Amino acid sequence: MKKLMTGNEAIARGAYEAGVKYASAYPGTPSTEILENIALYKDDILAEWAPNEKVAVEAAAGASIAGARTVASMKHVGLNVAADPLFTVAYTGVNGGFVVITADEPGQHSSQNEQDNRNYAKSAKIPMLEPSTSQEAKDMFKEAFEISEKFDTPVLYRLTTRLCHSKGIVECEERKEVGIKEYVKNANKYVTVPAVSKVLRRKIEERLYNLKKFSNETDLNYIELNNTKIGVIASGMCINFAKEVFGEDASYLKLGFTFPMPDEKIKEFATKVGKIYIIEENDEFIEEYVKSLGVECHGKDVFPAYGEMTPDVIRKSVYGKTFEHLETNDELIVPRPPTFCAGCPHRGLFYELGKRKDIVITGDIGCYTLGFAAPYNAMDCCVCMGASLGSGHGAQQVFNMIEGNKKRVVGVLGDSTFFHTGINGLLDVIYNKGNSISIILDNRITGMTGHQENPGSGFKLQGEPTNQISIEAVVKACGVKNVRVINPNNLQQVNDALDWALSNEEASVIITRWPCALKKFSAQDIEEFDHPFTTKCEVAKDLCIGCKKCTKTGCPAISYDKEIKKAKINRNQCLGCNVCAQVCPKEAIVKEAK
Repeated sequence: MKKLMTGNEAIARGAYEAGVKYASAYPGTPSTEILENIALYKDDILAEWAPNEKVAVEAAAGASIAGARTVASMKHVGLNVAADPLFTVAYTGVNGGFVVITADEPGQHSSQNEQDNRNYAKSAKIPMLEPSTSQEAKDMFKEAFEISEKFDTPVLYRLTTRLCHSKGIVECEERKEVGIKEYVKNANKYVTVPAVSKVLRRKIEERLYNLKKFSNETDLNYIELNNTKIGVIASGMCINFAKEVFGEDASYLKLGFTFPMPDEKIKEFATKVGKIYIIEENDEFIEEYVKSLGVECHGKDVFPAYGEMTPDVIRKSVYGKTFEHLETNDELIVPRPPTFCAGCPHRGLFYELGKRKDIVITGDIGCYTLGFAAPYNAMDCCVCMGASLGSGHGAQQVFNMIEGNKKRVVGVLGDSTFFHTGINGLLDVIYNKGNSISIILDNRITGMTGHQENPGSGFKLQGEPTNQISIEAVVKACGVKNVRVINPNNLQQVNDALDWALSNEEASVIITRWPCALKKFSAQDIEEFDHPFTTKCEVAKDLCIGCKKCTKTGCPAISYDKEIKKAKINRNQCLGCNVCAQVCPKEAIVKEAK
């Protein structure tokens, strides 16, 4: 059976065919769809969203120890969060096969950095595989479990955005049931006290020796000889990009098993070709190793040190030009930065926050990061997932040292981000008697990555109703005395809550609660919010004076008609959140008549 699949879908199919029993992840582009598609095989695989990537790896590691084949999946920055258990599981090894997926993002399409997670394999001393096509994504994923169990190790499975989201034909096979291995109590393998870990450390070096031998023998690394004047060494999507540029005018060493790297195959390839190009995205991971073998090659001296190595980039780097193409006049291109959706519950809060003076706003990772941009300009920094409350606390403590200071710090983050790692920042605030203000934007779902469930949504990944964790209860359990829950679409409530929090000398928490405008409402949402967004807004043209104040809310449904010099609302976009109506000084925005 053949199917057209993205790389992410193919990996999910590979998990099914490989006999995986348990999978855990935290959503993050470009990896999100992996677990969502694994979840479709609910009769065979238990798939769960974890509160964060560290917990996902810990849960999958526990499942592996118990004897099941397991998967943990995340985007590249998520592996930073999960590094602690990863490095230790590298010591303990596995029982059931264990594969950790990292989806890297050269070009930073939706991420705060462009780190190269191939370095994690080298640092943790674990094997790494890099597929190049959707078919390989499935087949090599199955192979990863065989390697994991043969060498008693977790395996790092590295993808990039182009493979995750591009499609290819995949030949599907039946599931191979491998069963759950017997669990045997073994403290000398799994209890990593120093005396045990010192022994395990020696075993890691033995394992690396055997893995290097394997890397030279496996068909995952292979030589393809064509014209031998040029030789290309590459892995992942870069091999596809290179073939599009050079075709049969070059020979290739295709690396699918990229740590440890195949030293003998690299040396053999070097004797058969002339000029060698190392084509890789981000770090000089392959290039440094090839040069350490005494092989002359060209890499970052020819190609850019960052960004994607697309065919155009490779062609321009090697030949000094790209193919002829139509030129565009950049001056005629209208910039269209991303913005909050019409009806987004974050709009009202950031509209009011942006008008406040003497506050510093520490932001976080989510849709609400867009609050930094015009027209709100309501964010001063954004570090990483869950950092807003912790960095806000540190900033507030410093401002408090300044005599006569009146600055207050407001940390802003979403509900899923709060459960991810934001809760730790709040604990820091309360434990250290801080007085920063924390705002938790509860839109009832993990919005930015496509509406995944989280501990506060009331449902598990595969649709089962579950315990809904109360943010208010968690906040109060952390020791916060000042807590308020508001409707962010009600600007009076927003301002009253901000005034209240700024008047408190102790720490305060404001929870804004309203569903994401794009969410498919559950019966629970409809009951709690009285079926939101039922009536749209319109402009009463006889009352509108064309002051443009409504456009300052940043709603994409509102625009200014230059011909009639009045505001207008696109009915197809409007969801009736009513924020614009509250801003209008002439009450010219009204609800449509039913």
